[in-house]
Amino acid sequence: MSVIIGLTALITGAGIGYLISRMGCSKKFHIMELEAKARAKAIEQEANNLLKDAKIEIKTKELELEREFTQKVNEVEKRQRNLILQERELIELKEELNREKENLKQKEKKLENVIQKREDILKENLATIENIASLTAKEAKEFLLKEIQEQTQSEIAAMVRKQLKIAQDEAQKKANYILAQATTRYAGEFAGEKLINTISLPSDDHKGRIIGKEGRNIKTLEMLLGVDIIIDETPGIIVVSSFNLYRRAIATRVIELLVEDGRIHPARIEEVHKKVQTEFEEKLYRDGENVVIDMGLFPMHEEIIKLIGKLKYRASYGQNALLHSMEVARLARVMAAEMGGDEKLAMRAGLLHDIGKALTQDYGGSHVELGAEVCRKYNEHPTVINAIYAHHGNIEPDSVESAAVCTADALSAARPGARREVIESFTRRVKEVEEIANSKEGVLQAYAINAGRELRVFVDAGSIDDNGVVLLCRNVAKEIEDKVQYPGEIKVNVIREMRVSQYAR
Repeated sequence: MSVIIGLTALITGAGIGYLISRMGCSKKFHIMELEAKARAKAIEQEANNLLKDAKIEIKTKELELEREFTQKVNEVEKRQRNLILQERELIELKEELNREKENLKQKEKKLENVIQKREDILKENLATIENIASLTAKEAKEFLLKEIQEQTQSEIAAMVRKQLKIAQDEAQKKANYILAQATTRYAGEFAGEKLINTISLPSDDHKGRIIGKEGRNIKTLEMLLGVDIIIDETPGIIVVSSFNLYRRAIATRVIELLVEDGRIHPARIEEVHKKVQTEFEEKLYRDGENVVIDMGLFPMHEEIIKLIGKLKYRASYGQNALLHSMEVARLARVMAAEMGGDEKLAMRAGLLHDIGKALTQDYGGSHVELGAEVCRKYNEHPTVINAIYAHHGNIEPDSVESAAVCTADALSAARPGARREVIESFTRRVKEVEEIANSKEGVLQAYAINAGRELRVFVDAGSIDDNGVVLLCRNVAKEIEDKVQYPGEIKVNVIREMRVSQYAR
């Protein structure tokens, strides 16, 4: 019984387990079926998206190809139209050429008829003259030739005038072409010279050091440097003013070195001033040498090279003399090349045509005469000397190179903005004021400052006493009134300073 019960329980449990297992598998299969359907749907969706993208890409490619095809078709049509137009133009030109040929043939026939008619008339005239005047054929021929010569003389003169006019027009066109070539092939720098330099200071405390106790430092600076030093409320800068470029450059360098060093007192100012003067003398040669080497004009005498460097600190009507000379040299080279001249010689003459301006501030007189004299002294080419004289009309140019320099000088000076009359007249007036003071006996130095409204004159304390200072000041002011034209008034300050030095040994 127990065995039967156990078997029955076992069979019942196995059946129940089978049913439970089957139900679990069925549920699992259902889940797997749902997942498979979801994946299939996702794959189908992705495939649809890819298909859609592919269709869009294909459509885009079709549109691009269609645009390219349309564009090429338009280009082909345009070329065809151009070819048709060109063909028509060629046909018209051919027809016009045929008409011209036909006209030329007709004119040749008419000319032959005129010549034949003239010969017939000449024969008839000869026969008539022989019958009337009983002249031989030779005499009649000479008579007719004389008559024809007299009649055609006016026609010949008219033809000569016409040809001369044509030659002048062609020469003018050629000259304009050369000028255009020179100016378009040269692009030079232009720097307008001012009358002031600004110096940046590390701090406003340096303004007090530059002024010094009771103004001793700034007084020494202005006396040695010959410039006007303006110290105002503008933070971080001082202004150096002078019409003389060389003097102003030295002053700027001296003050920069003093500010950098920090020791500012009269003895140190004099020491730095001497050092800077020596440096600038050496710098003049280096600057001139660089210009000569850059232009390929080496070798050249050392003194002329130094004068070229000095032109950097010389201005004419506000135009820097060195930049002007370099501009003239390059323009003259281009013009000489166009006219078949010596390019290098034209460039040399152009660079040296105003060399005398480097000497006028020290020696006075005409820069033309000074320049020609120095070039003769150092054996420059005769064409260079001729160009120096010719560019101001003293003599006529004797070569293509000299003519090129004269034209280039006029071009450089006449260029808009190159020169300013106001600065030149101001500079000339200030120089005259300084020269009046320097011409007096006992004057050591004289500087025009404050835009030419003040003249500072330093005299030798050993040769002029206090009474002489008063008289000198009055005489200088009176002579300025008589000889110089100026707006407003000019204040004349005469300074007499006694300085004694001894050495303790």
